[in-house]
Amino acid sequence: MTSDGLDLFEYALLRVVPRVERGELINAGVVLYCRAHSYVTARTALDEARLRALDADVDLAGVRAALGAVEGVCRGGGAAGQAAGDDPGRRFRWLVAPRSTVVQPGPVHTGLTRDPEAEAERLLALLVR
Repeated sequence: MTSDGLDLFEYALLRVVPRVERGELINAGVVLYCRAHSYVTARTALDEARLRALDADVDLAGVRAALGAVEGVCRGGGAAGQAAGDDPGRRFRWLVAPRSTVVQPGPVHTGLTRDPEAEAERLLALLVR
């Protein structure tokens, strides 16, 4: 925590890349981690029309399931699968590791906040919606 009550957080955008070979993507969510609060969360908002504009044959159910799985890992417990026993930081690092799938994390960025939950909502509104 800084002297003015702000805590460091890290976040990455969740990007949907329906056809990896084309490299086109849309932002569909944000994953945020704040160590000081032992907090990790994912917020998603899938614009299906924009996604279909990139690939009319995209598997929307599969994309929704992949985004839901990220949210489940952040929530922990049974929804996190094998990551259920991991601390929030390990779950965040696993979620933001580079991968070559339809749902991919972007680069990790940092910031300062007093309220990580509100910050996740702000980033979703600013960068995804």
